[in-house]
Amino acid sequence: MFSVYILTYNEEIEIAECIESVISLSDEVIVVDSFSSDRTIEIAQQYPVQIVQHAFESHGKQRTWMLREVPTRHEWVYLLEADERMTPQLFAECLQAIQSQEYIGYYVAERVLFMNAWIRHCTQYPRYQMRLFRKDKVWFTDYGHTEREVCDGPTGFIQETYPHYTSGKGFSRWLEKHNRYSTNEAKETIHQRQKGTVNWKDLFWGRSEVERRRALKDLSVRLPFRPLVRFLYMYFLLGGIWDGKPGFTWCVLQAFYEYLIVLKVWEMENPIEREIPIHSPPSFPPLPKGG
Repeated sequence: MFSVYILTYNEEIEIAECIESVISLSDEVIVVDSFSSDRTIEIAQQYPVQIVQHAFESHGKQRTWMLREVPTRHEWVYLLEADERMTPQLFAECLQAIQSQEYIGYYVAERVLFMNAWIRHCTQYPRYQMRLFRKDKVWFTDYGHTEREVCDGPTGFIQETYPHYTSGKGFSRWLEKHNRYSTNEAKETIHQRQKGTVNWKDLFWGRSEVERRRALKDLSVRLPFRPLVRFLYMYFLLGGIWDGKPGFTWCVLQAFYEYLIVLKVWEMENPIEREIPIHSPPSFPPLPKGG
């Protein structure tokens, strides 16, 4: 068996379905909450789960704190976001995978569900995330708005996928969230341009989708006209045109997100200097003589 962590912050819309997708499968589910201000905790308390709270600093630090400070019954754990779901087929394959001693962790591909449709082409499917691993062999560092895993040992891939509901909270929440994300991505863009490099070997001959995608990310921050390049790449090269209206909308939103990053990079590199005007005393016309 393996334990399941669910990370939450203001997830009252998603948390019930997320817990219900896994509670009958795993004998230990732990909700790690970043002090939600909505009904997330109230809803989670209705299920036989453990709930811990920890102030959020960053995605990487939150995950690393969770792995080091929240004990589990099992050495293997699975990371589940509130807008993701576990499936019986995925759970069964994960159970089979942890019987092997060959790998210390496994990547699982997401199926992005957006506007009630599976966005199969322009989301780089299959796009893998580190989800199942031995908790003493993996930790996380920050990269942009999200994180990157550091693995102390070889890793493998799970064939089953998990559904990821990316628009369950509406477009307003999506825009608000990506406005925040773009600030961290802008900082990472500046850092990569100054100190990072592009791994051309991984870009063309990477051993896995993860290595190739990371190299492509490092290249993309150096490209001119990034928003336009990203739209053309996703819509035409990846095949977003075959994903219908949801695919077109997804590509437009991702290009807009890229444009927000570009704008914030410019803003950080060109701080606005405001001169404080020195006002002279107002002058009045002379009073008429006499009277």
